[in-house]
Amino acid sequence: MAALALGLAGTAAIVVPAVTATASTADLVVDYACNQGIAGTGSGTVYLRTKLTVPTTLNVKDPLNVAWNLAYRDATRFGAPTLLPNGGRIYVTGEVNLSDGWQGQLQPVGSIDQTEAMKKGTPLTLPTTISDFAYTTRAGTVTVKPGNLYVDFRPPASEIMVNDDDLSITYSPGDWNNVDDRPSEDNDYHLDFHRTTKAGAWASLTFTGTGIEYVTQRDRRAGPVEFWVDNQLGTPPRVNPSRNDDDTLVNDSNVGGQTLWSFKGLDYGQHTITIKNVEDKRTLLDAFRVITGELPGPPPQYRATCTLISAPVAVQVTIGGGDTPGSPSTSPDTSPSVSPSTSPSTSPSGTPDGNSPSPSPSVSPSTTPSSSPSAAATQSYLTSVIVKGSPSPTATRTVTLTATPTVAQVAVTPQGGAQTGEAPERMAASGPLLLGSGGALLMIGVLSGVALLRRRAAHAGERG
Repeated sequence: MAALALGLAGTAAIVVPAVTATASTADLVVDYACNQGIAGTGSGTVYLRTKLTVPTTLNVKDPLNVAWNLAYRDATRFGAPTLLPNGGRIYVTGEVNLSDGWQGQLQPVGSIDQTEAMKKGTPLTLPTTISDFAYTTRAGTVTVKPGNLYVDFRPPASEIMVNDDDLSITYSPGDWNNVDDRPSEDNDYHLDFHRTTKAGAWASLTFTGTGIEYVTQRDRRAGPVEFWVDNQLGTPPRVNPSRNDDDTLVNDSNVGGQTLWSFKGLDYGQHTITIKNVEDKRTLLDAFRVITGELPGPPPQYRATCTLISAPVAVQVTIGGGDTPGSPSTSPDTSPSVSPSTSPSTSPSGTPDGNSPSPSPSVSPSTTPSSSPSAAATQSYLTSVIVKGSPSPTATRTVTLTATPTVAQVAVTPQGGAQTGEAPERMAASGPLLLGSGGALLMIGVLSGVALLRRRAAHAGERG
């Protein structure tokens, strides 16, 4: 089935989507413009050309698969957001809106690792395909329409050494000396450092990460150093390179490569570290170590949003084969039926933003058994419905309503007979009647014994 054109964007840069239809699928070629996030650290605005493949005819219980091929349309590219020695991962999430027969949204998702070290602005590679699917549970027609694309980036855990002569470090003018060609036994990073003896001299670095460390020498000639993170005193606010960790005086000098101060647990993002010389004593800066911890997901500031710039299009998907012999809808049903009702709803709400695709009326269980073919309303839903703009898919299960009969329960107390739900009546016995019956039985027993003795005596006489 050919795609349905829903309108044209009012711009001269429109590319009318090409729709290639076969007996069972339609291919929509759709162009996007992406801005913000990793688009801003790349080309500014990044243009994509994509192809969405959607089946046009299905049978009930067939999955509604959508596949989205991605590619850059021209020379524009997403760019690495910062220095990344361990690469990173790029994610793409799409929106496929469903209407008519169902109300909801699919979210095709894909990702690809960037395996090489990158500096800020290094072009990023896109995943070639993203996909998602939903199960169909009844016959009908669904309109499928592509929406926005979202491109995210997650940096991996890493540690980056920033040497004292890095251009990203700013020094208070005229207060520092650059000292190169240090002996290797001093263990200074890159065999150099910056040095000052002026109180109030400072050095500052703006970095991206979750923590920062100060690397320098332990030296008995050094004075205390003060630390500021994002214009607030750090914790601890000072260290003294002339003292050991137990606060004893250092007896040595020029012991390089020492991490004397560390601050971690920052929110991932851009921060500024500033060190200050407190006294007119020796202060060195050998290097900063920038730390990025393991992140739970892509930072929101790196998200690029891609909007449609070509003509909006849609595809109608026809789902057939809903009724088959032997199914609950055509066979006798002796179980309690479920029918539409105005009682409190047991079905999900039917809006995409509510993360549920149900357009059906509210239904509630009915306790009236049915011995004829069920004419009750059947509730069917697509099962993969996603919150709009979410970075990861969330499935909503197919809802099947089952009526539970409510029958009054009676406590049964068996009394030697059938369980009727009632105890048998008790019979009251008369005392005299019982005594008379016992006496009669006793008299009968005595007379029987006398008769037996006479018979035995008679037999004995005959034998004599």
